[in-house]
Amino acid sequence: MDAPALNYARARDWMVDGQVRPNRVYDRRILDAMRSLPRERFLPPHLASQAYVDEDVPLGRGRALIEPLVIARLVQLAAARAGERALVVGAGTGYGTALLAACGAEVTALEEDAELQAIARAALAEYAPGVSLVSGPLAAGWPGGAPWDIILIEGAVPAVPSDIAGQVRPGSGRLITVLASAARTGRAVVAEATPAGLTTRAVFDCATPVLPPLVPPPAFTF
Repeated sequence: MDAPALNYARARDWMVDGQVRPNRVYDRRILDAMRSLPRERFLPPHLASQAYVDEDVPLGRGRALIEPLVIARLVQLAAARAGERALVVGAGTGYGTALLAACGAEVTALEEDAELQAIARAALAEYAPGVSLVSGPLAAGWPGGAPWDIILIEGAVPAVPSDIAGQVRPGSGRLITVLASAARTGRAVVAEATPAGLTTRAVFDCATPVLPPLVPPPAFTF
């Protein structure tokens, strides 16, 4: 093994043992996946050296690779069971998708940014080949596969778009995302479908970047 590869392997162990495992991430499937998935392969080559920092990695156009601890805790909230059907909205370069797939879910990854999707396509083909990667507007979700057992919106949103909310399986489905607030810190939530609409439960605070495609345009006022 050459020196750079060895350094990345050590960085993965440090990420798990120093950032993730001590901070309430206990799902062994996620910890094992984070030790084995080369996070650097889910970044453009010029950003690979930032793969294991404990912060978000900006990807341009307002997008980012979410910091390791936050994406680990969001995937853990999904509590995926083998064979459940999951949709990742705003899959970006595919790292969160690969973690969810490692938990046994049958994952469809939705992305509308062609450059990010190209990175995801290459990485997922090697490390999570069962994932279905699709392209389309994020705010529409993927109705052709609905209802979904799990929907993970990979980023913060001011509110869950109604089209996506309507694609959660009633009764057992859940949606995981970060609800943005006026302050920098948002709230990671689990939402479930009820006859009255989604009901949300806040779980932890996190400063996660907002997904630009899911920010509604400002209303015109006189």
